Amino acid sequence: MEEAGDVVFRLNQPGQLLFASKRAVALLASPHDLHGDLLTAHVAAADQPALKAALAEVLQSLAPSLVEVRLKTPEHEVWFELRVSCFLNLEQAPEFLVVGRDMSVQHATEERLRHMATHDGLTELPNRLLLSDRIRMVIANARRSGQGFAVATVGLDGFKKVNDGLGHPVGDAVLRMAAARLRKTLRDSDTLARVGGDEFVAVLPGTSTEAQIKLVTGRLIATLQSPFEVDSHTIYVGASVGVSVYPHHAEDEVRLVALADAAMSRAKETGKARCVVYSPKHSGPPEHDISLEAAMFQAVREGEFLLYYQPIVDARTREIQGFETLMRWKHPTLGMVPPARFIPIAETNGLINLLGAWALKAASVQLKQFEEVCKRRLYISVNISPRQFRNDKFLDVLDDALAFSGLSGEQLVLEITEGTLMVDPVHAETILSKMALRKARIAIDDFGTGYSSLAYLKRFPISVLKIDRTFIRDLPGSQKDGAICNAVLDLAKHLDLSVVAEGVETEEQLRYLDDRGCQYIQGYLTGKPMPANVAMTALKESTYANLLPEELRQVHQ
Repeated sequence: MEEAGDVVFRLNQPGQLLFASKRAVALLASPHDLHGDLLTAHVAAADQPALKAALAEVLQSLAPSLVEVRLKTPEHEVWFELRVSCFLNLEQAPEFLVVGRDMSVQHATEERLRHMATHDGLTELPNRLLLSDRIRMVIANARRSGQGFAVATVGLDGFKKVNDGLGHPVGDAVLRMAAARLRKTLRDSDTLARVGGDEFVAVLPGTSTEAQIKLVTGRLIATLQSPFEVDSHTIYVGASVGVSVYPHHAEDEVRLVALADAAMSRAKETGKARCVVYSPKHSGPPEHDISLEAAMFQAVREGEFLLYYQPIVDARTREIQGFETLMRWKHPTLGMVPPARFIPIAETNGLINLLGAWALKAASVQLKQFEEVCKRRLYISVNISPRQFRNDKFLDVLDDALAFSGLSGEQLVLEITEGTLMVDPVHAETILSKMALRKARIAIDDFGTGYSSLAYLKRFPISVLKIDRTFIRDLPGSQKDGAICNAVLDLAKHLDLSVVAEGVETEEQLRYLDDRGCQYIQGYLTGKPMPANVAMTALKESTYANLLPEELRQVHQ
């Protein structure tokens, strides 16, 4: 025992030290200080009950027991695993033999792992996991005290340009400096977390009034407006802040963060470097519906997504020339989920790439089946989302759809919004040129509602303009809408572009557009979006001038 590498103690039944090995003396104290009751003199107060319980258990069962405690050294406390055994001495009195193994390295490793699991590796701030736990604690305190609190999402403005222009090492340095500034601005009772990318979340207990929120968020914005000096670079980023308030806006941590994030997005959209407190008018579905997002991945596996087809009709002959493909989700319990609800989620989580590739291929195959019914050439129009368009694999997806279906490129119209093209015009020009080489036609969807930069009509290989329904709805009575439609039709004629008018619902609208040279129309007048089998029935009719069959009439109703 004297020479053992582990610490060794012999105790009597009351717990007083009878013997300590050289290792124990060297670690814990000088020889004259190592004495008395092991529990009170050399075990951390918080761990004394555990050791007492182990001694009592061993005394009763006579079986060895293991317990972890912190032994006090002159400088600090060290974790030890103690193996406690009981034996009878020569006088038949019970004594304890305690052998301790140093666990400080293991505990330090475990502590590092716990820290890594709950903290951001770059800034050392709490991560999303620890943030949720902290918000739940603040909610519990708020319920007891009756005080509200705020959750603020802070998003750096223009940070992507830093990463793209100066590289990720400089971007990482800016994030660390931003985290330090924000942390210094907040109180010790506040929580600051990094939740990914250039976004931070601050939890502000006791901050719920407009004046309090304005004061705190003003400081957060101000501290990030000063330039960041990284290497030889002077960098300006700034920040936009969104705020949600408990319990006024939400009463759980998921919604509070989601609503604050929605408000922050609104702040960026309306000028940046400002704070916006959440309001339902600032966003779509505010909670981003975590449960719906999870259900979407299940829906892909279960084949719950469907394609509907809306006819695109010759304005003069009423004959179907093609179809626009529209995605639908038939949820087993929610029924038909509106695209406006699930498409934004799919854009955010990247699922739109998978859904878009499937829709492109399935629509191309379906067009071949349509042509077999009507015995003439048709075209299919498919919407391409911004994320799809920017995906490096998009052209491969297009090639795959054409090869799999046997469709010729000119029968495929790809609908893209003005905003998608103008985010990165150089990239857009490259991709559109490659699409044109495949003979696919490009349509500008919702023409006139986006950037409306006429320069792209000259720069990009565009074939079709789709007049948005907002310019059709009040025809023929609205002079302003009429002037816009006439201008678009005249522009398209001189640029040799086809025009599709969307949202046509009355015969008066159709006649007005036809008289002014609009080639194609699309809307409830000639057909709502319909399943493939109903679209087949529509194709069997020579024109829409005839009475619709009963099956189609039910769809229209």
